[in-house]
Amino acid sequence: MATLIRMSEYRGNTGFVHFERTEITQLLTLYATRVACGDWRDYAIDVRPDGAVFSIYRHALERPLYTVTKSAAGPKGATWSVARSGRIVSRCPSLAGALAALDRAPRPVTS
Repeated sequence: MATLIRMSEYRGNTGFVHFERTEITQLLTLYATRVACGDWRDYAIDVRPDGAVFSIYRHALERPLYTVTKSAAGPKGATWSVARSGRIVSRCPSLAGALAALDRAPRPVTS
């Protein structure tokens, strides 16, 4: 069963890992591009004790194709990882570096 998290209780809490507005913008920009190509169809945002997770689905009833995880901040800041089917594909200190694993060559437009 899902647990309700009141955000007002976590604001200002240094141990709480969450996505910043700019990070969500980057994630949703990539997501919208891939939805327009017909590759992805659904997403979910999850907050866990060890980090925040953005999951990407091909179909809503399946397991996620990719999960983008922001882990708790260490001495050098947060760590980003991209996993496919539970296997880590990329681990990077920046979101842009981690999302590079999801970029691919553009397809030609056919009419």
